[in-house]
Amino acid sequence: MESGQDTPDNGAPTKGSATGHSEIDVLLHTEQTFPPPPGFAAQANASDPEIYDQAASDPEAFWSEWARKLEWIEPFQQVLDWSNPPFARWFADGKLNASVNCLDRHVEGGLGERVAFHWEGEGDEKRAVTYDELLDLTQRFGNVLRSHGIGKGDVVGIYLPMLPETVASILACARIGAIHNVVFGGFSPESVKDRMAFSEAKALVTADATLRRGNAIPMKDALEDVMGEMPTVERVFVVDRCGTGPGMTEGRDFSWQDEVAGAEPTCEPEVMDAEDPLFILYTSGSTGKPKGILHTTGGYLTGATATHELVFDLKPESDVYWCAADIGWITGHTYIVYGPLANGATSVMYEGAPDYPTPARWWEIIERYEVTTLYTAPTAIRAFMKWGSEYPEGSDLSSLRLLGSVGEPINPRAWLWYHRVIGGERCPIVDTWWQTETGSIMITPLPGLTTTKPGSATVPFPGVQAKILDDEGVEISEGAGYLVLTHPWPSMTRGIYRDDERFVETYWSRYDSQTYAVGDAARIDEDGYFWVIGRIDDVINVSGHRLSTMEIESAIVSHEGIAEAAVVGIPDEMTGQAIVAFAICESGTESDAMEDVLRDHVAEKIGKLARPKRIVLAEDLPKTRSGKIMRRLLRDIAEGRDLGDVTTLRDPGVVDTLRRAFDGDAPR
Repeated sequence: MESGQDTPDNGAPTKGSATGHSEIDVLLHTEQTFPPPPGFAAQANASDPEIYDQAASDPEAFWSEWARKLEWIEPFQQVLDWSNPPFARWFADGKLNASVNCLDRHVEGGLGERVAFHWEGEGDEKRAVTYDELLDLTQRFGNVLRSHGIGKGDVVGIYLPMLPETVASILACARIGAIHNVVFGGFSPESVKDRMAFSEAKALVTADATLRRGNAIPMKDALEDVMGEMPTVERVFVVDRCGTGPGMTEGRDFSWQDEVAGAEPTCEPEVMDAEDPLFILYTSGSTGKPKGILHTTGGYLTGATATHELVFDLKPESDVYWCAADIGWITGHTYIVYGPLANGATSVMYEGAPDYPTPARWWEIIERYEVTTLYTAPTAIRAFMKWGSEYPEGSDLSSLRLLGSVGEPINPRAWLWYHRVIGGERCPIVDTWWQTETGSIMITPLPGLTTTKPGSATVPFPGVQAKILDDEGVEISEGAGYLVLTHPWPSMTRGIYRDDERFVETYWSRYDSQTYAVGDAARIDEDGYFWVIGRIDDVINVSGHRLSTMEIESAIVSHEGIAEAAVVGIPDEMTGQAIVAFAICESGTESDAMEDVLRDHVAEKIGKLARPKRIVLAEDLPKTRSGKIMRRLLRDIAEGRDLGDVTTLRDPGVVDTLRRAFDGDAPR
């Protein structure tokens, strides 16, 4: 349940608050447990439970062993320098190159013909991109960047759809030592401008357009209105995705394909210190100023490769792995690009929406490529539940052997549907918790070892130390409180780009400089399993009682007629804040009288205090193209505010439908 962290408010769950209630046991706990299938456990990469004790007794030795599996130009001697917390240095005296680790070493090892990506466009386009081909594109574009004066330490912005050229552009930056700053292709030009301006990017890679449900949505031309506000951007490279012929400014704008075709095919990799920057990835902050999360080379690659191999039980010779996220979020960086490629995996990359042209699209892809591992978000799972089981049941999913969840807590009902309908009750589920800032998975099952509980991310990854603390910093052995990480790990962020003070204040000031406060509330149960409840600031204060939005949402979707729900708080003269819920009914569910039914259902699950003042039934919710629900827009709808730019949504028209539904409802 990876999340980009907003600045914590340093407020803790209070005794008697929703985040400390025993009702969480009802909503986030089920009596069912699922041990690893014996056949799976017998061949698992991690099958000895001693891995946890060994990593706990000497975490530096554990991480050092994984780091040494990478290809080093100059091997490291020192593992961890923690002399100046919270600024960690891992493998700092070693030298390597991330691009070489992802491509060259596999090609040189005779794996050049292995498919790196089965790419599928939104329409009928399909490409099988081998490691040979990806290395060629990467080296050529690396030479293009160098020929335009871009080199080590320069920032390069990347604003592209889900394309093989996107991966090649990322790895070309890593090859020459440039710092890539990827912006999700569904964001607005204004978001691109902010991120390029903050990072002082020297170049920008974009596309003429991106396909969205069969329509070419301009990217390059849309950026023209803000180019004047990105004064450091000297070069723009344009990938021709849709053939729309955007306007090009001579001397500044260049065709990506033409430049690559004319470039030399061999690009000498830059020798990088392990602590040299690899990329910046911006996340939102509560101040409105995005935070540029900085990751470095050696430690990040170590965390990415170790977690990818063990959590997903990777068998690179036989697996076809699909992380159905977008590049531009940390999930895409770690588990589409760096982890899988450094491990020599074959992956699927899909450009379009999960229901285009039909809700069967994902399942057809799984059948076509015989996908063995699917890693996706609870929002997608809930959407599939709404659309109906007949779509996955219409495809052969027997190739699947492992399922994963990422992005937010997954409620038990969605977990069980995923297990039964998609996994055929034979596939372990790895429900993962981590963040942009952590770089790689922190809390997760190991599928050959861990008995899972639907809704729980289970236990920390070996070498990761996590605890639940109360207000005073006292560890809670059973119950709810703050989730913290108490020992450095290799893939941890090295800071907020050019803002060390904000980095310390945001993440390391709640307790001490060696305790990372993640900003999430969580519970630990009698078995030591972690249940992440949600953001600490995702609470609604009703008549002085703090209620977790995630808890209320879980109560709503625990009703068999509801597929998905989102809850927000709005100002209320009587109670301080009132609860407003937006809910999507299951296919075939009668919506008449459902609002009253749901209010009573929430009251039964949590208490009358948690009963929403308003429940709006809807066909869909405002979501990004990656499936994240934009609760800010729901709050704006409920408070009657201007919604601003909604063009980055998967379906911009949904907000007008919701506003009409909200305005047409009589208050109850």
